[in-house]
Order: sequence, then C-alpha cells, then structure tokens
Amino acid sequence: MSTSIGNPDMGAASHSVPPRAFVICGLASLAGLMFGLDIGVIAGALDFIRQAFGLSDAAQGWVVSIMMIGAAVGAAVAGTVSYQLGRKKSLLIGAVLFMAGALLCGLAPTLSVLLIGRLVLGLAIGIVSFTGPLYISEMAPASWRGAMVSLYQFMLTLGIVLAFLSDTLLTGSGNWRLMLGIIAVPGLAFLIAVLFMPESPRWFLLRGCREEARAVLSELRGSPAEVDREVSEIGEQLSVRQLGTKLFTANPNFRRSVALGVGLQLVQQFTGINVIMYYAPKIFSLAGFGASAAAWATTVTGLVNVVATLLAIGFADSWGRRRMLNVSFIIMAVSMAIIGVMLSMGIHDQTSRYLLVGLVLVFVAGFAAAPGPLIWTLCSEIQPLQGRDFGVAVSTFANWGGNFVIGYAFPIMLTGLGQSLTFWTFAIFNGIFILFVLALVPETKGVSLETIEHRLFQGLPLRRIGR
Repeated sequence: MSTSIGNPDMGAASHSVPPRAFVICGLASLAGLMFGLDIGVIAGALDFIRQAFGLSDAAQGWVVSIMMIGAAVGAAVAGTVSYQLGRKKSLLIGAVLFMAGALLCGLAPTLSVLLIGRLVLGLAIGIVSFTGPLYISEMAPASWRGAMVSLYQFMLTLGIVLAFLSDTLLTGSGNWRLMLGIIAVPGLAFLIAVLFMPESPRWFLLRGCREEARAVLSELRGSPAEVDREVSEIGEQLSVRQLGTKLFTANPNFRRSVALGVGLQLVQQFTGINVIMYYAPKIFSLAGFGASAAAWATTVTGLVNVVATLLAIGFADSWGRRRMLNVSFIIMAVSMAIIGVMLSMGIHDQTSRYLLVGLVLVFVAGFAAAPGPLIWTLCSEIQPLQGRDFGVAVSTFANWGGNFVIGYAFPIMLTGLGQSLTFWTFAIFNGIFILFVLALVPETKGVSLETIEHRLFQGLPLRRIGR
C-alpha cells in the first residue's frame, strides 16, 4: 500500500512513496536523538558530580571531554564497521554501546568508572553519528533525501532539549545518577527499532547481493521502474573507485579541500557553542541564578536551538552559505563580547540576569542558523567524488578533536583567564571566522558537485570553486 505524497524537490509534482520509507527513515533518525541526549545530559549533572567526587576544574573537563575521545575513535572505525558488517549491524553495535555506557555512568561507584562509561558513550555516538545519516541517505527516496537527512539533525537538537528538560526536572533531587542513567531507555528503544529495520540496499549491492537489494527497494519505492533505475544508479556510483589516501598524497588540490574541511570543522567547535551546551547551568549560575532557575534557562536554550535549526533548513538554499555564515558569526561575536562585558562589570540585578540569558539565546540561535548545519553541508560539497569518503572522515575526526579541546579547556579557562576574558576570547574567535569565510569559503548554493570538483582540480582559489 502507498500514499501520494508531494515531492519537496519538484514543486507541484508528486509521486507515490510507500509510507514504510518514511517510517524507516524516522526510526533511523533516532540515532540523532541519542547523539543529542548524550551531548545535553552532562550539562545539568556536572555540578552534582563535582560535589559527589570533589572534582577539580581539570577533572570536570575530563568528565565532559572524554566522551569526545571515544566519539573520535568511534567515527574513525565506523566506516570500516559499516562496510564490513553492514549499516544495520553498525547501528545495533552503537545502540548496545550507548545503553552500556549510560548504565555505567548511572551506576558508577568511582570517578574512573564514570569516565569509562563516558568513553563508551562516546564510542557509541561516534558510530551512530557516522552510520545514521549514511543509512538514511541510502534508504530515503531521492526527492525526499534532503528532508530525511535534515530530520536527523532535528532529532539531534530535540535530544539536547529532552536531556536539558530531564536534568531540570531532576535538579531538585540532585540525582545525577538518574540523570545519566535514564538515557539508557531511549537507547533500548532505538535498539528495538533497529531490529525491525532492513539492511541498506546500497550495502547489499556493495556485497554483490542484487536480489536482496531489489527486495528492500521494492518495499521503499513507488514502482518497479523506480527500483530498476535506482539499482542502476547505485551500480554506476559504486563503479567510481574511492582513492582516499592515494589521492591525498598525489594531488595538492585535494589536500586543499581536505584542509578546508578540517578548518571548517574546527571553526564550528571554536565558536564556543559546546561551551553553552555542556556548561550552560554553570554559566547561568555565574550570573547569580539558583540551580532550578539555571536549569530552566538551559532548557529554553535547547528549545531555541531546535527552532533556529528548522529555520536554517528552510533558508540555506535561498540565502546562500557564505552570507548566512557571516551574519551568524557577527551575531555570535557581538553576543559573546557583551556577555564578557557584563561579567566584567558584575551582574547584580534581575534585569541583568535576564539580559544575559537573552544574549546566550541569541548566540545559540546564531549558531543553529548557519554554522551548525551548513558546515556539515559544506564539508561534503567541497570534496571530490573519488576522495569524498576520506575527506569527510578526516573533517569529522577534526570536529571531535576540536570538541574535546573546548570541552576540556573551558573550566580551566574560567579559572585561569577569568569569566569575562574567557567569553571575550570566543568573541574574538568568531570575529576571526568572518575573515576565514571571506578568504577561503566558496559559495556552493546552486552549484553542482561536478562543477565544484572541476574548479578545485583546475587550481582556482578555494573561495572561487563555487559561484
């Protein structure tokens, strides 16, 4: 049975897409929910963990950032795991590791066990953050692929909100073990969902299992003709050999695109967004909010992240990448600078406290409107086809590396530099990133991947390989 659903990429045109295709992609997007839960859950629990174990600033940094080490390792091995075992088994491994990590954190009798649990959670997130979007892109109909992959990003932001909300509701009790352990429940739900999901038809074709691939596609596409066309298209794509390391070694132009991808991911992390996501209650407590008020302000921050992400999805292809990035960096730099000024002057009244919350919300909206989703888009667009897997993998690894540095360093910066200078540092970073975009980032809106690749290999300046 199928239903006629409008095609968002073809205006008034429509074709019949079986509901099962949307259900499968929706279930796979729960990988993004787990990612978001893991990012958000530590924010509300950290101060209670500090009190329970008597943590120093450096130890708090390790509790937050060790997850990123695991995620970097998980992302590094995810490509091999998903290729050798399949997308479905890779997601199952991620779900099991996520549950195990959450339970270890919730039951941890010592700091060492807690750190191991956070490391295991990171491994899980590294695997599902690579495999989830890959699986969705291979299962979704071509006309809905962009929307379905965007659903993963939306679920990620929703997971952050739910984690913030859960922490807020548990703040009164101070039960950090339940805060960390309760995310095993959605992990179990995801594990059950994956058991009922089919393997990717692209992976079947990679393994030469043509009939199995056709059987899956027959359940996900509207007609036998579509199945035939997609099997043929996948076959053509698979005939393009990935050169990866060899291309990187031999071609200086490919090295430029890989370096730009790494730079973009480091820019994303050094905006300071994860300072807000991991340490929001700490920031609000610096402004004089009590634990409960700080927790609720953190939850509102997560909600703004969700709404702004939806707006970004709607405007990315009309405003353009460069314009949206630069407007966002201006907003973020000004927000961070004013926060730094306010902290240097002292926040002594309710009006100032609410103004600080408003500035944090403006900063988060600025990030979610462009650097959040668009940097991931650019990192894929600028890599040539024969080296795309390698280029995206390297830039993703850089993302987790930058995430680790920021997560670890922030509490140490607060103590060593002071509150105001710490936020001025991030304001300066965001100002520098405007120059980075103007000098190096191409405008890829409406430009085919083939055109970008051709201009890259012609040796044109990076900012000119797009429009």
